[in-house]
This record gives sequence, structure tokens and C-alpha cells, in this order.
Amino acid sequence: MQTMRNHRAFKVLHYRDFRLVTYGQIFGNLGFWMDELSRGWLIYQLTDSMVQLGLARGVQFVPLLLFAPFAGSAADRYSRKTLLLFSQAANGCLFAALAVLIYNGMVQPWHVYLTAVLVGMMQVIQQPARTSLVCDTVPPEYLTNAIGLTSLIFNGARLAGPALAGVIIAFSDTSGAFAVQALCLFMATLWTAQLRPLLLPPEDTAKARRETFVHSIVEGWKFAWRNEAVRSGITCTTIVSMLIFPFTALLPVFARDLLGVGASGQGMLLAAMGFGALISAAIITVAGHRLPRGKVILGSSVIYGLLVVAFSASPWFGLSLALMVVIGLCHVHANALVHTVVQTYSSAEYRGRTMALFNMSQMLNTAGSMIIGVLAVALGPRGAVAAMGMAGALAIVALAVFVPGARRIK
Repeated sequence: MQTMRNHRAFKVLHYRDFRLVTYGQIFGNLGFWMDELSRGWLIYQLTDSMVQLGLARGVQFVPLLLFAPFAGSAADRYSRKTLLLFSQAANGCLFAALAVLIYNGMVQPWHVYLTAVLVGMMQVIQQPARTSLVCDTVPPEYLTNAIGLTSLIFNGARLAGPALAGVIIAFSDTSGAFAVQALCLFMATLWTAQLRPLLLPPEDTAKARRETFVHSIVEGWKFAWRNEAVRSGITCTTIVSMLIFPFTALLPVFARDLLGVGASGQGMLLAAMGFGALISAAIITVAGHRLPRGKVILGSSVIYGLLVVAFSASPWFGLSLALMVVIGLCHVHANALVHTVVQTYSSAEYRGRTMALFNMSQMLNTAGSMIIGVLAVALGPRGAVAAMGMAGALAIVALAVFVPGARRIK
């Protein structure tokens, strides 16, 4: 046990504030991944529509477009702890309200859409604050290991959250799932409240506050564009998030209509993806600082797209589960290493804004969810998933060819 505690991968847990951030992430991510299943299952129950299934996830794109740049700038100006406390508590209240509406038989599709927009807005506020707090609470030489560990937690929640939501829905409908999600967010808020005030250097906050929000946002974008490593990483994440990852929006269709395994089967598919992601995150936690990050990011992304194409054609639940394991591994290798690259190559005064850009690109899966829902009507669910996965793989190949510097990122 002592040997494990002293291993480089776990030395980050010696830092009190990082431990508190980690505990908050455990509960916050569990609630987030439960929502991935329960919200989609709820809207599909209410409407029986593939278009609305994609739209229920896609409406979260609206607050992402409107508020993500401001959230990144706010994370460079104000207390990241306060931003995280407010947004987590608000999401807990939204989940609780939805649970009450479902339990009393009053829920309507517009409730699902409205809460999706508000939850998306709070998630936009959380992301740059939380990711910047990771960097604030560990020394720079342990950043890759810390991000690997947070990715391990995120993907452990990806494994447990959907499976837990599926079991709860089977026994108590979606009201029980949303009630547990609310509890998770309130627990995350309690852990975050114990953080010491973590202040940015006075000269950085003073400079940020002298600028207007618009000027601050533009300066952050300029920094990200001029830095080839940051620009390449964000471009790669944009492609993966918009073209490859949105296949998960149609998982209720695959689970219920194509594979015939129901909500619990959908939970198992997402859990299988989470299991692969967990393995990937463990590799990054232990050895991420030694990986050739550019080559791994690009290679994993291409394989990811091709595996999604294979998933679209799978007629058997067992094969689909196996494919989801490897898809999860590729997903984290692509995204967690980009996360590390963006944080590593960003100076402290711009980190909130570059992480907001990273999160904007990462959360473009909501726009992709809308696109794939419409494509599913025209091409069928299998055709839509195959077309998006192949387009994503080809786009990553083009990035590797036309931006050779992306392959050389260390």
C-alpha cells in the first residue's frame, strides 16, 4: 500500500486541495453520466422519436455557444471555487425538480428540453473552473498524472453511472434516477465547499479584469490559434466530438429496437465503453508523461472512427459490447491527452480561456447529436452512425497530413 501511495501516479493525492477536487469529481461525474442515459431514455419514452432523442442532447449546444467563452474568461477573473459551487448546486436543484415532475406524472417533453438547456449552462460554467483547479492544486511536473487520474475518475463514473441509472430505471422509472443524480451533485458541492480559497496571481486577475469580457475572449482565442500544439489539439477534439462521439445519442435506438436489450442493455453498452475508458485512463495515469502524445492522439482518433463504423453494423449484443470496450479506450486516449496538451502548452493567465475552448470543442457532440438524429431519419440509425464515424476518421487523417506539427506534439 505504501509503495502504491509513493508511486508517481498517486503522489498527486498527497495534495489536500487536489484530493477535495477529486472527491467532488467522483460525485459530479457520476451524476453527469447517469444523466447521459436517463435523459435520453425519458425523452424516448415520452416521444418515441429519434429526432427528439438527438435534439434532447443537442439543445445543450445553445448555452455552450452562448456562454462557454464567457465562462472561460470568468475562470481567469474570479474564484474558480465559487463558480464550481454555484454551478454544481444549481444542477442538483434541476435534477431534483425533474425527479419530482416525473414522480407526480406531470413531466412533459418541454421540461426535458428546458432542464437540458439549464443543465448545459451550468456544465459550461463548471468545466473551465474545474479543469483549471486541477492545474492550480498540483505542481506542473505532476500535471499529466493528475489529469490521468481525473480521467480515471471520469471514466469510472462512465462505467458506473449508466449502469446504475439503468438499474434504477428498471425498478423505479426515471424519477428515481434523477433523484440519485441530484444527491450526487449535492455531495459534490459539499466536497467543493471545503476547498481553501485558491486565488490567481494578483497581476493576472488585475490584467484580466481591466479588459472587457469580449476583449478577454478574443485574446484567449488569439493565444490558442498562435500556439500550434493547442490549436492542433482543439481541432482534433472538435472532429472527434462532432463527428464520432455523437453515435452515443442513438444508443437507445440500438438498445431497444436493433439489439432488443432495453434500458439495462443500454446501461451495459455505456458501461462497456466506460470500462475501456477506465483502462485507458489508468494507462495515462501511470505512463502518460512518457507517451508520444501527438501520435497517440491522432492514431487513437482514427481507430475510434473506424470502430464506430463497425459498431453500426454489429448484429449481436456481445460483439457490440466488445466493440464498446475498445471504443472507450480510444476515446480517452484521444481526449485526455488533448486535455493535457492544452493545459501544458497554455500559460496560467490564459488557461481558463483555452480550457473553455477545449470544452467547447469537446461538447460539440451536442451539435453532432442533432445532426445524427436527422441523418437517422434519412439513412436509418445504422447508416447515420456509419457515415458520421467514417467522416470523422477521414477528417483526422487529413489533420495529420496537412498539419504535420500535430504528430510531433510531445
